Amino acid sequence: MVVRGMQYLKRNKSIILQFVKRETLSRYKGSQLGFTWTIITPLLMLLVYTFVFGEIFQAKWKTDSSSTIEFAIIIFCGLSTYNLFAEVISRSPHLITSNPNYVKKVVFPVETFSIIAVGSALINASINFLLVIIFQQIFGSGLSWSILMLPFVLLPLILYTLGLSWFLSSIGVFLRDIGQIIGVAVQALMLLSPIFYSIDVIPNEFKWFYQLNPITYFVENIRNVVIWGELPSINSYLIQLISSIIISILGLIWFRKTKQGFSDVL
Repeated sequence: MVVRGMQYLKRNKSIILQFVKRETLSRYKGSQLGFTWTIITPLLMLLVYTFVFGEIFQAKWKTDSSSTIEFAIIIFCGLSTYNLFAEVISRSPHLITSNPNYVKKVVFPVETFSIIAVGSALINASINFLLVIIFQQIFGSGLSWSILMLPFVLLPLILYTLGLSWFLSSIGVFLRDIGQIIGVAVQALMLLSPIFYSIDVIPNEFKWFYQLNPITYFVENIRNVVIWGELPSINSYLIQLISSIIISILGLIWFRKTKQGFSDVL
């Protein structure tokens, strides 16, 4: 299944790259600065977090930290991780319904819509992580060699997000209300994940929920390799990776089983 997936990506590489490029550029079509906004927007947000949490609230992630900007960098790192997931999942219920012509009139590999959504979100996330790395080196405690593991730690998140996207894009064709439900769920999940607060402050009676929340592991592992210079345990990483591969495979199987009915509904 994995080999067939790689062959599928290779066969449709030009389509995927073309659509990812088009989606990325179309976000800023007509603006004077164009693609530069992909750098300016997260940079402005990072400065806002720095001002609000560092200067106004004087917040600290750890009690022994004297850096006012460290809190903002940690939050921005977690939020960048979450946004990669949230951007794709929020769009997924509408990926097929917003492109009916590709389903009804053209022989088109509709499975690629989820891959394209992930690729587009990954470009924005990469820029965000680059800013985190730069600020961590300049204003934080510096970088560790563990930063080299960032692509490997991101891989389970990408596969997990892709699998859910295939599930939701298929369900969204037959159940249009799923988009509204997902919109609320994504917002709730942001507050129920350790993005704006440390997992250490969560009461013991609620920690079971955070242990079931996969976003917790993604956020914590990426923070560890980028901010704290720590590597995830091999066992924990393998469980995440294998689980994400299973989710992505099941999502693709579900999508292909149901896509025959897309044209009838659309």
